[in-house]
Amino acid sequence: MTLTGYRRSDGRVGFRNHLVILPTSVCASEAAVRIAGAVPGAVALPHQHGCCQMGEDYRQTLRTLVGLASNPNVGAAIVVGLGCEGIQADTVREELTAAGTRVAGLVIQEHGGTRRTVAEGVRLATGMAAELGRTERVPCEVSDIVLGLECGGSDPTSGIASNPAVGVASDLLIGAGGTSILSETTELIGAEHILARRAVNEGVASRILEVVSRTEERARDAGADLRGSQPTPGNIAGGLSTIEEKSLGCIYKAGSAPVRGVLEYAEPVPSGGGLYFMDTPGQDIDSITAMVAGGAQIVVFTTGRGTPTGNPVAPVIKVTGNGDTFRSMGEHIDVNAGRIIDEGTEVAAVGQEIYNMILAVASGSRTAAEQLGHREFGIHRIGYTY
Repeated sequence: MTLTGYRRSDGRVGFRNHLVILPTSVCASEAAVRIAGAVPGAVALPHQHGCCQMGEDYRQTLRTLVGLASNPNVGAAIVVGLGCEGIQADTVREELTAAGTRVAGLVIQEHGGTRRTVAEGVRLATGMAAELGRTERVPCEVSDIVLGLECGGSDPTSGIASNPAVGVASDLLIGAGGTSILSETTELIGAEHILARRAVNEGVASRILEVVSRTEERARDAGADLRGSQPTPGNIAGGLSTIEEKSLGCIYKAGSAPVRGVLEYAEPVPSGGGLYFMDTPGQDIDSITAMVAGGAQIVVFTTGRGTPTGNPVAPVIKVTGNGDTFRSMGEHIDVNAGRIIDEGTEVAAVGQEIYNMILAVASGSRTAAEQLGHREFGIHRIGYTY
């Protein structure tokens, strides 16, 4: 298959060509939504953060916002700020400019309120959208793909069928020079030593163990028991009994490739291909957001019980290992890996099918989540708001 995409100024390739309207804080989110709603092709990223954050929590939110708007799937961005929030529009705009993103900025307090800001935003966005519409796809390579790996609404079929099949697809991608990101730190608990054995060196192995330990420590500091949220009630109802059982199924998504490095939440993934682990929560939306902010242009999401989740920046391919879920939630599912259990189809064959779909989506095929308009989005918090 000949891949095509949008070659960006830094050499990376986007497989979508979005115009992102990016609020720097919750106070600017409504204006951003109104601008995007008035311009076909524009996508808003409303969120609840951006003010009264401090330390690493502040830096994480800023890194996530900049990473999302500089993802290769984004052709241009308009940053919208209120004017008095912690994450300033000028700060975000400067970082995006340095990253090579075409960007404009608006500040509500400087434009005299919501109506004037939205009017100016629509004017800017209309011109930028027209320019993006003239951008043509060019040939690219499989090695240009950065793939996010996610699972949610898991049940036993995830670990038996869909996750192993995704692992095959991930290995095929990495074998062709591409990159995969495994995430969800809470879903390594009890299996972290297995993944650590696949690290390229002792330093990476130690980091894997460190981030898992850090997650458990945060839960203890909060006086909470992770077993109250992992496995989730849906996981348990589906048949998963322990976090260890869930984790052992989760890591199948990473195939058999060695782990080249460990990334913080939304940290940019290095070039050169291979498998990386990113420290994210088990909450699907926040986890996908981090991988996309880190550079993933496509996400493969396995779900046993059925999850509609999409993303505003990256297409999300949905895979289920549960034939009943495919029949009941079929409008959300792109690949039925339940055939592995129901029909005896080889895991490798379904893995090849998923890999072929990744290539097709990269070249423009729309996923079920895209067709249904699912654009779920959330940023993980690691601190209090002051």
